[in-house]
Amino acid sequence: AIDEYKPLDATTNPSLILAAAQMPAYQELVDDAVAYGKKLGGSEEEQIKNASDKLFVLFGAEILKRIPGRVSTEVDARLSFDKEGMIQRARRLIDLYKEAGISKDRILIKLSSTWEGIQAGKVLEAEYGIHCNMTLLFSFAQAVACAEAGVTLISPFVGRILDWYVANGDKKTYEPAEDPGVKSVTKIYNYYKKFGYKTIVMGASFRNTGEIKALTGCDYLTISPKLLAELSKEYVKLTPTLSVKEAQTCELEKLHLDEKAFRWHHNEDQMAVEKLSDGIRKFAADAVKLERMLKVEMLDPSAPS
Repeated sequence: AIDEYKPLDATTNPSLILAAAQMPAYQELVDDAVAYGKKLGGSEEEQIKNASDKLFVLFGAEILKRIPGRVSTEVDARLSFDKEGMIQRARRLIDLYKEAGISKDRILIKLSSTWEGIQAGKVLEAEYGIHCNMTLLFSFAQAVACAEAGVTLISPFVGRILDWYVANGDKKTYEPAEDPGVKSVTKIYNYYKKFGYKTIVMGASFRNTGEIKALTGCDYLTISPKLLAELSKEYVKLTPTLSVKEAQTCELEKLHLDEKAFRWHHNEDQMAVEKLSDGIRKFAADAVKLERMLKVEMLDPSAPS
């Protein structure tokens, strides 16, 4: 898909890695990761953790052979409320990329947009020069805190916001401009541009091409191969719906959020609270499944060592 659509950048997450790791085409990468975990030794748990980190980096390295830009690699979602744990894991991933001959400038470390994750991103950017991509972002409070932390990029979700409103409200279909996910990203984009934040806004998690087209003009969009295929069949001229010029005129007030204010503002958004916790649980569950798979591979007497 990367070879076909030639994107600038690419992103991974635990669910995508788990799916890919189960495909025969990528068995060699799994074997290499398992061999690496065994080579470093330590307890079974340490070997599996090292193999898992290595597998994420091996997939990232393969992707980087095919794109000119950066790849996003995610820190274990089980560390979502552990600031120091996320910092250590991010630095470990960057070290593994360095061992593979890949500069940290080509990597975005993905962190959950919890308060702890955002503060980890702040430290990684300011003290280590490690670029961060804040994921699982659903609330305006999360976006404001990320901007104040000075992270490189945020991935505000569109489709998962729509999912929540469809599941929890009376309305089951939305026009693109009225889509709650589209409206969320539009507000975040306008806020960032109005107040001159450098953080890149990358809309993510799309359910249909209408959402994508409604965010024309956004800094970046991360789009699945399925939706790229649908877009490639369309021949229409798109006019940007988002622009820096328009953002300057929007009526938004600047916020400053310390931890207490962040937690209150985020907590006021039921959708964001539920989708953030749900996203963390799902990514964590897939990380556990991946580790179980690696454990089976490690115990396989026919596997390479």
